[in-house]
Amino acid sequence: MKDFSTTYLGIPIKNPIVIGSSGLASTIGGIKKLADAGAAAIVLKSIFEEEIVAEAEQTIGQQLGMDENNLEFFDYYDYQVKSEALENYVSLVREAKQSVDIPIIASINCSSYSEWVSYAKKIQDAGVDGIELNIFKLPFDVNASASQIEDLYFEIIKKVKQYINVPVGIKLSSYFTNLGSVLKRLSESDADGLILFNRFTALDFDIENDQVVSGKVYSNPDDFVMPLRWISILSPQSNCDLVASTGVHDYKSLVKMLMAGAASVEIVSSVYKEGPEVIGWMLGEMEKWMERRGFNSIADFQGRLSQGKNSNPEVFERVQFMRYFSGHKS
Repeated sequence: MKDFSTTYLGIPIKNPIVIGSSGLASTIGGIKKLADAGAAAIVLKSIFEEEIVAEAEQTIGQQLGMDENNLEFFDYYDYQVKSEALENYVSLVREAKQSVDIPIIASINCSSYSEWVSYAKKIQDAGVDGIELNIFKLPFDVNASASQIEDLYFEIIKKVKQYINVPVGIKLSSYFTNLGSVLKRLSESDADGLILFNRFTALDFDIENDQVVSGKVYSNPDDFVMPLRWISILSPQSNCDLVASTGVHDYKSLVKMLMAGAASVEIVSSVYKEGPEVIGWMLGEMEKWMERRGFNSIADFQGRLSQGKNSNPEVFERVQFMRYFSGHKS
């Protein structure tokens, strides 16, 4: 039996496959199926501050009635509804911890600065093993500088870690002016891990009905190349766990991420497409590959093909199509 043990946000896990935040982990039944299928850890469906605010506004609008002009009652009721919504998430954490024997990670996404700490503290107190901060705002403000946008990430992780004792990871996008610098600095911050990269709802147009619609939901197998490049570049210099996310659909991309230097991977789309059984299949195929290559543990090949171990690091950084579109034959 091969040794699959590794870490996620510094948390010891039995194998490198972690279920990323999604509807797959929004119920206890779903969580149990994933754990039984072999998942090493599960990130619960994200709790979004905007969803809680919207639910509170709808509930208050339906029930206030004659008290709609009573501001004192409005503030009280607003607080109560939001507290109940957060408590539902806390209850999911508690029940999940009682139902499975693998690490349970909470995922939070807040729009107002003060709520990051508030949400994280309440969720930690429920017994969660770690917290993933799903931080992203599309940089559409043309008046904001790159440094102002970047500083938001550092401020949030610093504030949260002042009040939180469990491991905290940051799930972020590649939308930065100098991505390498930001990732390196974040790895040296209080973060226990970086999850690379976030996947967003795509924008599309229905040109027959003149409507804005959601685009492709699931990732493609080819999407792994972006996190592969940056994990390969960053892993020799990172001071925290790097977790690959987006595009891991089979054992080959799983192995590639580990060889790049990832500590673990998050999968979602492959489970939606193939079912939880894909977890066992990926691990089984990885074990066969390890047997063929003579590896007994993940540590034997982790980071083997990172930039730091490569004799020609320029191949990681060169992005132009010179080989394929310049007449070069070899």
